[in-house]
Amino acid sequence: MRLARRGFILGGAALLSGCATAAAQTGGVSPLATVTIGPQLPARPPEIITSQLNTTRPLDPRGQVRKELMDRAMAALDIHDHRITRRDRMYLVDFKKFSGEERLYEVDLEGGAITLMRTSHGRGSDPAHTGFATAFSNTPDSHMSSVGSYVTAGASHGAEQGPNVLLDGLEYTNNLARERAIIIHGADYADPAFLAREGKLGRSYGCFSVAHADLPALRERMGEGRLLFAWA
Repeated sequence: MRLARRGFILGGAALLSGCATAAAQTGGVSPLATVTIGPQLPARPPEIITSQLNTTRPLDPRGQVRKELMDRAMAALDIHDHRITRRDRMYLVDFKKFSGEERLYEVDLEGGAITLMRTSHGRGSDPAHTGFATAFSNTPDSHMSSVGSYVTAGASHGAEQGPNVLLDGLEYTNNLARERAIIIHGADYADPAFLAREGKLGRSYGCFSVAHADLPALRERMGEGRLLFAWA
């Protein structure tokens, strides 16, 4: 019995000696020291932002677009879904606003962000040139702006206006847009220098004229099959 007990003690001492040696070889931590190990969390994969995830983000988080205009435009996306084939972004024009204000909006339908630009209205919609459009028409030679839903029909180039974006009207209020040559094009009277001098933009013959500096990117991004919705 005594031999067995002595053997057990010696064996335990050898075991401790062996752990101490191993500890010394791997960094010198005493087997009797208290080591606190936190919970082992799995590695977090990197965040991947996709268009599918972006659809959960709120549109216009800063409230830059008038609610009625946004609501009508969102309804138009569904009403004209057979013609609006691209749903990544849309374009809105708020004709309630003064022409010197940023009232052309590019709405990122995936990320929610809004990009603001300026655009003119037709001289027939503002005959006194107050800077506010007060009347709208689809009649040829009225030189008025037309409201409602349009679909972008791609980049083009005209002999008179140069680079532009073609538009097709989708409603009775604007379905003569092609006949009236209602397009998006650059114009001197929509440039910042004109605004600084006159305090408002000049007037078009019904086209959505924009600053020359804004047109190249806008022309590329509008492309074909996207909604442009104008309202007052």
